[in-house]
Amino acid sequence: MNNSQSNAKIRSIVMLALAQVAGMGLWFISSAILGDMLAEASANGITISATSQALMSTMVQAGFVVGALVSAVFGLADRMDPRRFFAVSAIVAAIVNLCLLTTSLGGNTAVLMRFLTGFALAGVYPVGLKLAAGWGEKDRGFLVGLLVGALTLGSAMPHLFAFLGGADWRLTLMVSSLVAGAGGVLILFTGIGPYHAKAASFDPKAIFEIWQNKPIRSAFLGYLGHMWELYAMWAWLGVAVAAELTVGMQNKEALGGDTTIIKLLTFAVVGVGALTCAFGGRLADKIGKAEVTIWAMGISAVAAIATAFSLGGPLWITAVFALIWGASVIPDSPQFSAIIADYARPETTGSLLSLQTAIGFLLTVVTVQGAPFVANIYGWQAVFMLMALGPVLGIASMWGLRRTRAD
Repeated sequence: MNNSQSNAKIRSIVMLALAQVAGMGLWFISSAILGDMLAEASANGITISATSQALMSTMVQAGFVVGALVSAVFGLADRMDPRRFFAVSAIVAAIVNLCLLTTSLGGNTAVLMRFLTGFALAGVYPVGLKLAAGWGEKDRGFLVGLLVGALTLGSAMPHLFAFLGGADWRLTLMVSSLVAGAGGVLILFTGIGPYHAKAASFDPKAIFEIWQNKPIRSAFLGYLGHMWELYAMWAWLGVAVAAELTVGMQNKEALGGDTTIIKLLTFAVVGVGALTCAFGGRLADKIGKAEVTIWAMGISAVAAIATAFSLGGPLWITAVFALIWGASVIPDSPQFSAIIADYARPETTGSLLSLQTAIGFLLTVVTVQGAPFVANIYGWQAVFMLMALGPVLGIASMWGLRRTRAD
């Protein structure tokens, strides 16, 4: 690659990463502003049920699953210029997100808007990964890790917006929409890499390869263990910490009665994964993809349990464990996809990755929706302990790939 190509690669990857951060900032906007919405609803005599609160988050996951399958089946990213597909998806998601300003708090229309937001984001995250992969071959693991890092930072941004916007959740909503729309425009100025290739059309028969090919089966199961924990943690960490802070007077006094610091903490916990994700990609090229997933899930499981036991105690202790959890919960994510690509037949790779994404996010609908119900009965400590089961099972699935990997 000559200097001109190298400069084009750097410029495109930087703009792609920024566009990904901007677009994915819509994913957890409802979680970030939930506390402020509940306060306003309560002041106006409106009750937002626990079911509606959870649906505001889980419908994004459900919409994404449907959108990803539709995109894969009809090959939308191949029929259109992927940059234009990304741009249209990000701008549509931004417009739908703005529509929340016109809906009733926690009402059915608001839930529908969240579903449509997730549907549109299916044209942002996977397409961004494809564009990144087209810029490298030997450093593809790092590039994919970098884009997953951008996804992570984007997922954290709503909490920063909410912190800066204070109790004005409408301002947070508008800013996140404007940023996402800007990301949709920015992607149009990126280039397409020399290794960009048309993805294979979706083949339903590829599902049989999951069970017939042991390494692929292991990576699938490991990914499900990872997803069991990831989005439930991202969605509910801030809510859980804020809820537990009301237990002790010491914590109330330390915060001066103001829990807005939780928004900043949640941003930091989710955002720190952006750094470790890129580092994990580099490390995977040196010690192995399976090894990176095992180490990440092991640390994540321990951090989840430690965070659970710290709830209700001094905030700084919870913050330390939560930051370790946030740093370890995501760097394994891109490596599961990379392992599947390593072992799959070229003609089934696209279908298998589509299935992996769809099934993984479908699982998150269950975990994100179920977390607050379990918390209402057993407490958030129990929820975090249950989250740790995912990476434990994931490690068991990935253990056999340590010496038989293809990378």
